[in-house]
Amino acid sequence: MNLFKNIKGDKTIWLIVFFLSIFSVLVVYSSSIALAYRYKDGHSEVFLFKHFFISVIGLIFIYYIHKLNIKPTHLNVLGIVGTLISFFLLIWTLFTGVRAGEAARWLEIPGLGITFQSSDVAKISLIVLIARNLSIYKNKLNTLKDIFLKILLPTILICTPILISNFSTSFILALTVFYLMFLSEIPAKRLFQIIGIVFIIAVLFVTLIYFFPNALPRGKTWKSRIENFSQGDSKTNYQVEQAKIAIANGSFIGRGPGNSAQRAFLPQASSDFIYAILIEEYGTFWGFIVLLFFLIIFFRCIRIAQKSKNTFYSYIVMGLSFNLIVQAIINMAVAVNLIPVTGQPLPFISMGGTSLIFSSINIGIILNISRQVNEQSIKKEETITEQKLETKLTT
Repeated sequence: MNLFKNIKGDKTIWLIVFFLSIFSVLVVYSSSIALAYRYKDGHSEVFLFKHFFISVIGLIFIYYIHKLNIKPTHLNVLGIVGTLISFFLLIWTLFTGVRAGEAARWLEIPGLGITFQSSDVAKISLIVLIARNLSIYKNKLNTLKDIFLKILLPTILICTPILISNFSTSFILALTVFYLMFLSEIPAKRLFQIIGIVFIIAVLFVTLIYFFPNALPRGKTWKSRIENFSQGDSKTNYQVEQAKIAIANGSFIGRGPGNSAQRAFLPQASSDFIYAILIEEYGTFWGFIVLLFFLIIFFRCIRIAQKSKNTFYSYIVMGLSFNLIVQAIINMAVAVNLIPVTGQPLPFISMGGTSLIFSSINIGIILNISRQVNEQSIKKEETITEQKLETKLTT
């Protein structure tokens, strides 16, 4: 009971994240069967216990982070120092990181054998830095030069090295920054100018990929994914085809827990395409519920940001929540073949290590701010009540 008394912040977000974490254990256990036979002689409990352990660690991270006495000065340090460290980590990853195919995305912690994606560190750090700059310089971001130095330059320095190995992560992070800019007090004229410049760069980038794919490190991969998506044939879209079969098999109520057939054919059944397996076993009803849960989290974060009197906190909550929800929606969109394959995990559900931990850190920061907002609101109400009592006593 004492544990529940100590749980502060938005209770709805707490409940949804806890449910998704528990629910994910069931889905991962079923979807990892093929991996178990491929690497663990059929012992799927290895992946079950690993994911359960990481999920518990994630919840512990959320709990302790949301209880910390975090102040704006601490977040300032996180934004500035974290972004600088992230930049060097990203460069280091490009040259010495653990590779998966063409991409080097992971760094290994010496002596522990644990790998993490440096982009996960960069996402939180950059969002906090941009939130800081938007709140501090809110009345000074009137020229393109000021916007470039305070907002766009840090974004470019972080997103460019991520782009080389992971286009989708870089895109989501850049989109998050633009989202925060639209929420800020930057003049609409400047925003439209930036959109125009970004559009021209995007057209040039796509043209370069299409006509000169070898000019970029992963240009051929990006081109093939776009072509495969547009062609839509089963040979070039094997994973997507298997995911579509899984979704079709699921119908409305699903085939039941552990009864997926396509988990044996989907190479990324427990990570990138876990949403398809979820629908196959639990039906489109639960697929919709999971989507609804993420949208509720975003809605609750909007409420937290609106209640906060600190614009720095508001920007942080909106940036972190937007980044998380867009990642979730992109994962689902890939599974149902609305967009090309990206390789984004489904937060709190996909089997993974550090991505789940950093998603938990993300939510922990949001709940910490939510706790502070609630405490300030309670103090304000108590002060008003005391003033009313004093007024009555004096009269």
